[in-house]
Amino acid sequence: MEQSMLAQFAPLVLIMVVFYFLIMRPQQKKFKAHQQMLSELKVGDKVVLAAGFKGRVTKVGEQFYGVEIGRGVEVEVDRNAIASKTE
Repeated sequence: MEQSMLAQFAPLVLIMVVFYFLIMRPQQKKFKAHQQMLSELKVGDKVVLAAGFKGRVTKVGEQFYGVEIGRGVEVEVDRNAIASKTE
C-alpha cells in the first residue's frame, strides 16, 4: 500500500522539482541582478526605462530617480521603471 502511494506522488514531486529549477530559480537570479543594478546606479548613467525611453540619470533617490529623456526634459520615475543600464 505504501509503495503504491509513493509511486503515485513521485511524478508530482518530480514536476515540482523541474518547475523550481526551470522557472522559479532563474527568475530569482534575474530579480537579484536587477536589484543590484538599481542599487549601483549613479548620476550620469544611461538607462532604458520600462516604457522604452532612453535617458540619463540626473538624480538618485531611495525610491525615485530623475531621468533626462530629452534636451531639457527631465522626468521623475519610480526605481522599478528602470529596465536596464546601457553603455
